[in-house]
Parts: sequence; structure tokens; C-alpha cells
Amino acid sequence: MPADTAPLMPHPDRLLPPDPGIRRLARELYDGVRELPIISPHGHVDARVLLDDELFPNPAELLVTPDHYVTRLLHASGVTLPELGIGGQPLAPDRARAVWHRLCDNWSVFAGTPVRYWLESELSGIFGIIDEPCAANADAIYEQIADRLQQPEFRPRALFARFGISVLATTDDPVDDLSAHAALAADPTFEARVLPTFRPDRYLDPARPGWAAAQDGLGRAADLDTGDYQGYLAALENRRRYFVEHGAVSADHGHIDPRTDPLSTAEASRIYRSALAGSVTAAEADAFRRNMLLEMARMSCDDGLVMTVHPGALRDYESGLAARFGPDRGHDIPVATEYTRAIRPLLERYGNHPNLHLVLFTLDETVWSRELAPLAGFFPSVYLGVPWWFLDAPDAIRRFRAAVTETAGFTRTSGFIDDTRAFCSIPARHDMARRLDCGYLAGLVAEHRVGEDEARRIAHDLVAENPRRVFKL
Repeated sequence: MPADTAPLMPHPDRLLPPDPGIRRLARELYDGVRELPIISPHGHVDARVLLDDELFPNPAELLVTPDHYVTRLLHASGVTLPELGIGGQPLAPDRARAVWHRLCDNWSVFAGTPVRYWLESELSGIFGIIDEPCAANADAIYEQIADRLQQPEFRPRALFARFGISVLATTDDPVDDLSAHAALAADPTFEARVLPTFRPDRYLDPARPGWAAAQDGLGRAADLDTGDYQGYLAALENRRRYFVEHGAVSADHGHIDPRTDPLSTAEASRIYRSALAGSVTAAEADAFRRNMLLEMARMSCDDGLVMTVHPGALRDYESGLAARFGPDRGHDIPVATEYTRAIRPLLERYGNHPNLHLVLFTLDETVWSRELAPLAGFFPSVYLGVPWWFLDAPDAIRRFRAAVTETAGFTRTSGFIDDTRAFCSIPARHDMARRLDCGYLAGLVAEHRVGEDEARRIAHDLVAENPRRVFKL
């Protein structure tokens, strides 16, 4: 071991409460759920990775390049996106090694972040790394991981089974033929469920580049004429049914705001024609998008797809980088979010509909206790999406439980959402959530607010029952 290298030894009690008595109970609760299967009802791993089951190419393209949690903080530390392998073709061996060096050289920037927790868990738990990464051992760690990636037990399907994943939802374009999902479902050697998720954002927002051309593609996929508003609605309904037939349980919506203001059919039709002609105004595009979020709720009442809403990100914030490297490169920035008035038209129409499950997420934690918990504590259709994205971090998760439990309890929450493109981080993220929830429950037991047996049941339900019930699994 080089002199400047520290051991990589994640503590067995990490994230558990510091008080010895409460920590002892939290450890017992955690031991009861740590090995339960992972249910991942919202994520971004490509189903074809599991279908093809090919060797992962190298450590950099597995652990660094696809994980915008990792790349954004490295970019903030002065590492350019090209230096991280973003925006180009598959990495040549020397370039992949150079990307890995950028991570190891800047290991200290992740101190105190959940990214450090995830990376430590991945490196030690999956690949057996015993030294903390640094400039001195970057090559040695790279070679150890690269060697393991050539072994059969480190192929995608083998790792999937090792991780204990029973359900994995992907995120898919409405025009996708879902052939990878169909092939996995038909494969008798693959027993887990890999479910598509209907993600229609680019078809609902006329302000998006290429929106008019996208409607042509939607029409071809549905074999319907999208030249007018009614045909457009019919095509969306058609593709939703297609997704349901291929195992989908949810539709996912990630707009800048969650407003659901209705338009008359005549006005929606007029704006739709303007949008196809390229003459829609920004205000009209916003109005149409908000009306379509309401229409998505109507369709969910009809076809049963769970409706997840996660607003509040100003996406691709640095327009120059977005133009050069494409979307989802780590510079989506949260904005303040208002829910109570925004979602009211939807809830007044459909909030008590027995077929609607509406899972509300936020990047603005100020709405947890003020808006989301009261909504979930009244409407039978509304569930609280647990902290995700910028908030899927230890202190934020603790704040979430403290903010919402007194109003909405535990049964109105979704179960943990990993929301990741980084395949190997899935078990680390779920492990983090299980530790934190068990720590919170142990505190309630210590205060005699719930009993030990009830805490065990709740800990189990948060992992195994809530996601199945909320996402109709």
C-alpha cells in the first residue's frame, strides 16, 4: 500500500444513530431488512444491458461516465466533460484509464456526500477494493476492477442476481418498440421483472426542440394520424396501452412545474395546430403542457398506469454544454416548486378516483410538510415520493421522515426510488435508505412512539410492501 493511501473500510454501522442504545435497535431493524429483494420502480438503466448481457467495457464507463452524480462534482472541480469521457464514442483503453484517474485524483471532493457512500460501497462490496482511491493507486485499482469485469460473475445478469433485484423499471420513449423488454419477459432463464415506464415529456411540451417532428413519430408508432389534437390524444392513449401490454405500471412526468390548468378542447386544438406550424408562443406552450399533464391523469384513471410527477428542475442549465454534449449531463438545477394550487385542478377532477395512484416528488424540500404531506394525508390517490435526485442524501432523507410522518405516516410514502443510470450503485442506494429509515424508526421506539414489533413491521413494509402497493406491483 502506498504511504499516502488510506484503507477503504466502510463501517458496518455507517449512517446509524450515534446514541449506543438507539444504534443497537437500529442495527437490529436493519438486519431484518438488509437482505430483502430490491424493488426499483423508477430508474434509468437500459433494459438492453440485461438482454445482451455483454461484458462491461471498463471501470470508467461502468462507474464514472454514466453517473451524473459523479461527473457533476468532478466538473465543478475543474475536470471538463470530455476529460470524463462524455460526448464521444466508446472510450479507447488509454482514455478510459485517464477518466478513471480523474476520479481517483479528485477523490477528496466527494467527502461528506452520498456519492462517496455509494462509491465506497460499490468498490469494496462489489469489487473487493481495500484501499481508498488516490492518484498513487489509480492504476492498481483500475486493473483490479478491469480484471474482474472479464469474469462471468461480473456480467450484467450475474450482478443483477447478486444485487437481489426483483423488479427494475426503466424509463422509455413512448415510441419505443420495447423489444428488449419483450425478449427479457420471454426468457425462461431470467426470472426478475424488468418493466418499461412511459415517459412522454417531449411529446407534451411544444416548447421542446423537435416537438412537431416528434408527433409524426408518435403517429407512426400508433398507426394513427396526429395531424390534429384528437388524433394526437388517441395516439398517446394507444401507446400507453402498448406499454401496459408490455408490463408497464407507471407513467413518469418531469416538467418544470406541476400545474394542471385545463384548456377547452377548442383552445387545446388551436394551440396544437399552432405548435405543429411552428408559431406557438411560450405562454401557449406552457398552457398546453399544463393541460396535457391533466390529460395524463385522465388517461391514468382509464388505463391504470401509476402517475409519477417530479417537477422543479431547470434542465440543461448551461445551454452551451447542452448543445455540445446533449441532455442529462449533470447540470439540471432545482427551482422553487409550488404544489397546492398547481395540482388542484387535477385533484378536484380525479383525486378520489379509485384507479389513480399519483406519486408526487419534489426537489424543493420546503414543500414536504407544508404541501405534500397534507395532500397525501387526505387524498386516497396521492402518495409521497421519497427524496430523490439532489435530496437522496442522508440528512435530507432524515429531514423528509421528520417533516412528513406526523401528517402522512409511513403508508402514504412510495418506498425508495434510486433514479439511477449507474447500474452498480443500485444496491448501495437502497442500502443507504434502509439504514436511514431503520435509524429513524429506532428513534421513534426510543421515544415510545411506536413499539419494537411495529417498527419491525414498518421497516419491512417500507422496503417490500409500500413500493408494491403504490406502484401496483
